[in-house]
Amino acid sequence: MVDNDEQDMTGLKVMVIDDSKTIRRTAETLLKKEGCEVITATDGFEALAKIADHHPDVIFIDIMMPRLDGYQTCALIKNNSSFRGTPVIMLSSKDGLFDRARGRIVGSEQYLTKPFTRDELLGAIRRHLSRAA
Repeated sequence: MVDNDEQDMTGLKVMVIDDSKTIRRTAETLLKKEGCEVITATDGFEALAKIADHHPDVIFIDIMMPRLDGYQTCALIKNNSSFRGTPVIMLSSKDGLFDRARGRIVGSEQYLTKPFTRDELLGAIRRHLSRAA
């Protein structure tokens, strides 16, 4: 049953950056069921190239990644005037105050603890889309 208050996510571009194939697949499956276009990347370097090409509407970033971690990636996204307004949601298996604070400092809008539920994932997107709309 679909509630009329729920926003239609068809065609929404969502990027998921995580070095875990399981997390990428889980998020991709959930988001595609909602009609989203999903772009995935395994680390910050790959993500930055894809962000420029695809201009995602929302970006999920894992904190702990090789080469370029989530904080560095988020800071680079937010320092680019073209993507400054794009909501960035940090993903982490740690639910620490320090991690949340550090995420805010680099400009992330929200913090989700892994493993996340379908409702948490979709709720995070809706929360930021309603602001952008």
